[in-house]
Amino acid sequence: MKNHINTDFDLIIAGAGPAGLSAAIYAGRAGLKVLVLEKEAPGGKVIKTGEIENYPGFTNIQGPDLAMHFFEQATAMGAEFEFSGLKDFERNEVFNVELENGKTLTSKALIIATGTKENLIGVPGEVELYGKGVSYCAVCDGSFYKEMPVAVVGGGYSAIEESMFLTRFASKVYLIHRSQKFRVDNKTLEKAKSNNKIEFILDSIVESIEGTDKVSSVKIKNTINYSKSEIEVNAVFPFIGHYPVSHFVKQIQILDEDKHVVGDEKMRTKIEGLFVAGDVRNTPFRQIVTATSDGALAGQNAVNYIESLD
Repeated sequence: MKNHINTDFDLIIAGAGPAGLSAAIYAGRAGLKVLVLEKEAPGGKVIKTGEIENYPGFTNIQGPDLAMHFFEQATAMGAEFEFSGLKDFERNEVFNVELENGKTLTSKALIIATGTKENLIGVPGEVELYGKGVSYCAVCDGSFYKEMPVAVVGGGYSAIEESMFLTRFASKVYLIHRSQKFRVDNKTLEKAKSNNKIEFILDSIVESIEGTDKVSSVKIKNTINYSKSEIEVNAVFPFIGHYPVSHFVKQIQILDEDKHVVGDEKMRTKIEGLFVAGDVRNTPFRQIVTATSDGALAGQNAVNYIESLD
């Protein structure tokens, strides 16, 4: 693809989750010179997910396997990768993109697909025992707790699905949730309730995670009668939501009140040539399939934008 503007890349994509890799596939297939930035492993949260049953084309597939498919297809389409996060960017005639590794690169268009990060419970012991029994990735660390009791904290899809995944290894999974209501569909919830390894502890919150060199227990409080108790566990997996990774965005006009990046139906932001895709944007539904859809729209519309510069 020819264009009169000289830049290091036609398109830079920040984030190599399903949205970013989908955008790379579409843009690379159109002949753009594409760079994908990723400070961790390609695949985003998909690599931290166990069984995936709701991605079209796969009745059942492991998250890391699906992530590898995405990555291999993007590289096959010519996408290049730089294993660094996005530190800052500004748009003049072109985008000047500063990376966390110190490099500064230029591009004609930029896609923000940086996703979200896990919220912390915010209790004593959580930070101190991180990596010593506190984990935010059941797929990564669940196998370390074979025939041991563990606790999961949360009431959304991640908490329920990761609880079920952990039953492959743990002797018992205590699912601690602050209310009786869950933010999941009935089929998923009933599947978890029918698993005799999962014990639901409802109307309860974690007050502290105990242990010295490793997790030994959690102290919990009932939110109805305020009674307190302690449960012996070897690991705690908090899944209580996420926040958008948009700290590098200084242009507040493209952020909503929760710091999500705002985009229209074509994934365009208010800044010319800047697109957004995936969980980092102001979307009502955050799933792998919606992220890939966002990425396809952002990638193709970035192609259209760059072609319009001629």
